[in-house]
Amino acid sequence: MRLLPPTRLIFILGLSLLPLLVIALMMGPVVISPGDLFRAAGAALGFSGSGMNAQEGLILSAIRVPRVILAGMVGVCLAVCGTAMQGLFRNPLADPSLIGVSSGASAGASLMIVLGGGALLQSGQFAGLSMVALGAFSGGFLAVILVYRLATSTTGTSVVTMLLAGIAISALAGALNSLFSYIADDEMLRRISLWQMGSLDAANWPRVWIATGVVTVLMILLPRDSAALNAFLLGESEARHLGIAVELVKRRLILLTALAVGTSVAVAGTISFIGLIVPHIIRMLIGPDHRYLIPGSALAGAILLIVADAIARVVVAPAELPVGILTALLGTPFFFSLLVQKRKFEEH
Repeated sequence: MRLLPPTRLIFILGLSLLPLLVIALMMGPVVISPGDLFRAAGAALGFSGSGMNAQEGLILSAIRVPRVILAGMVGVCLAVCGTAMQGLFRNPLADPSLIGVSSGASAGASLMIVLGGGALLQSGQFAGLSMVALGAFSGGFLAVILVYRLATSTTGTSVVTMLLAGIAISALAGALNSLFSYIADDEMLRRISLWQMGSLDAANWPRVWIATGVVTVLMILLPRDSAALNAFLLGESEARHLGIAVELVKRRLILLTALAVGTSVAVAGTISFIGLIVPHIIRMLIGPDHRYLIPGSALAGAILLIVADAIARVVVAPAELPVGILTALLGTPFFFSLLVQKRKFEEH
């Protein structure tokens, strides 16, 4: 397959993002026309006499705009962290869940729901996050720290041991999740189930600012490790010979992934496959150079989740399909196709 020039793909993705944002803002149980959308933009910029319906203006300012922006930010976090994990593990089938962050976050959210955090969803908030969301972030971060500590010895951090520790911690978190589900009542069980499906229906401006801050940190720090991730593709020994501080880079990548994915799960629940399929598609299109793979994956992740969330709002209207279900339905066949391609490649 002939590769595209990386700068051309990034330019195309960046150019596509704005019109897709506009389309996503118009879609939903209440369809907003392009004229009303532009009048709302004019009113937001201070132009008087927009003549827009007050209900549609409220829907845009309080629901649609923060939700679409949050979808983009979560998509960036998941896709870019997937890129980092695939580079770290030197495996295109890797994703952030391998280090236990998703399962740990799910267990943390379930614990808070069972302890009564679900009842505090509106009244017990800190910086725009419910107690359930804070429990999810804490659970995800704790799981990653445990995985890292188990994989680290005096000789350094073993990627293989990290993978095995991630599987073990994920299994433990899954068992705890099952335990919490078993002792939960019907209302708690429904909250746990909805949380694990992943959804952006709780989007608000405080969550947008939190996610934006995390994305800013991620996109400032992670591209600095592009050369190190490129060197990792040759192997850790070769990376050391090239002057890369391998252990420091590993620690930084793990902490950034824990921060970004933990925040994503806290604000949107568990949304699967974004971190797997987006980096793999971009790598197939432009190659493995992380200088371009990271920004390309960031744009593609934002676009994919914005489009998926827009479809989820209308596919079963007036009800709403959790976006995590839609990404899983799209991602599973793609994952199977990757496995088939990998097997054919090994046979030849």
